[in-house]
Amino acid sequence: MPGFNWFKMKGKEDEESIIPEANMNQPVVSAAKGLGALTTGIFIVGEMAGTGVLALPRAIVDAGWVGLPLIIIAAIMSSYTGVVLGRCWTIIKDRFPEKYAGHTRYPYPAIGFEAYGKLGSYVVTFCVNATLFGVSTVFLLLAASNMELLVGKGFSFCYWLPVIAAFLIPLTWLGTPKDFWPVAIVAMATTSIACVLLFIQILTEIDDYPDTKHTSPSFVSFFVAFGTIIFAFGGHAAFPTIQHDMRDPKLFPKSISIAYSIIILMYFPVAAAGYFVYGDLFITENTDYILDIIYKGVIHKIVTVMILLHLVFGFVIVINPLCQQIEEVLHIPIHFSWKRMVLRTLVVGLVLFTGETIPHFGAILSLVGGSTVTFLTFVFPSLFYLRLLYDGSQTDSALQSSIRRLAFHHKVIHAEIILVGVIGGVASTYSVVYSIASGQSSFTVPCYVNITAAHL
Repeated sequence: MPGFNWFKMKGKEDEESIIPEANMNQPVVSAAKGLGALTTGIFIVGEMAGTGVLALPRAIVDAGWVGLPLIIIAAIMSSYTGVVLGRCWTIIKDRFPEKYAGHTRYPYPAIGFEAYGKLGSYVVTFCVNATLFGVSTVFLLLAASNMELLVGKGFSFCYWLPVIAAFLIPLTWLGTPKDFWPVAIVAMATTSIACVLLFIQILTEIDDYPDTKHTSPSFVSFFVAFGTIIFAFGGHAAFPTIQHDMRDPKLFPKSISIAYSIIILMYFPVAAAGYFVYGDLFITENTDYILDIIYKGVIHKIVTVMILLHLVFGFVIVINPLCQQIEEVLHIPIHFSWKRMVLRTLVVGLVLFTGETIPHFGAILSLVGGSTVTFLTFVFPSLFYLRLLYDGSQTDSALQSSIRRLAFHHKVIHAEIILVGVIGGVASTYSVVYSIASGQSSFTVPCYVNITAAHL
């Protein structure tokens, strides 16, 4: 693969081991400056929550009432694979202490490499980058949509995109998660406030919709909804990067527990209330966005502002691992420099162009959620974990003991998660593509086409 000069061969006895070249001269990260378990949990909430709470009510409408238990199941499976992914990083750090002693800007691909060699690292790199790029695009689109809701139709959504992108560019120049932990706190706090107010607003409108209807889901609508639900819990692309910046990475399971407990408390009440109160109104109004449905009063404006703030700060969290990986490929120094500024500005520019080209965020959300997010969340963690355990060297007695202690039912659980991920991901991706191609999913023309037509 051109440009992928990440690794170099070490010696004949290590023919199956490839050393990350960029780590050879990288400084060791000071543990004292790393993230704590609670801060890491908040980071995860700040990265994941926001888009999910806005899109889940429509997803439950498309999936039917079964979508509600599916949220809980997805949360349990996603948190479990998040813990497993954290164990994978701990295993390779313990097994190859010198190789991963310094700062690693691509921890998830490194896990893929240690499990399945170059092919594993390339596949993970593609999925991680596609996911982070897609999520960043969705965040930018939603932020522009929120600004249009706040200001009104006088300044078009398409014009807000470059304005918000320009504001975000300097924030993306920050180094790694440990350098901007306050961003995560703001992102989580704003989403929490928005969820509470959104739930209250929905409940006040129950009497306005006494005859709510619910259309039975089809195969296509169910798996489009499946992609949206998975997207809501698909933070795994950034998990290893966040874990890598912890003072004690072995506390990552505790951080996962904190994060997912908070996220469920945010997601489920809003999703359930939106489904039972509004029902098919989402379909009638042809929108994926609950802020287009609720009453446009004071609470609506406050929620819109809170979600906007979350999206702005969440964008900084999500795009960071993507930028770090590109910087590693291009051998851009880890310290702040003009090269980082130029590179990250160009990345935001590409996200902006994608948003202007595909301004309907629901299509991107479902497509990414059903494809790369599904594999990063459900397939790769269990697949890599089992491989790393069974590929432990004969002298690694601790790992060999772990293999023997791995109960049969745990192996079955991993196999089931992988199977669900593969089948659900393929079906969801097919459903989204079919929905777009057949016109069942609304898909608008690029912004620059509308702008050009308006001036002609």
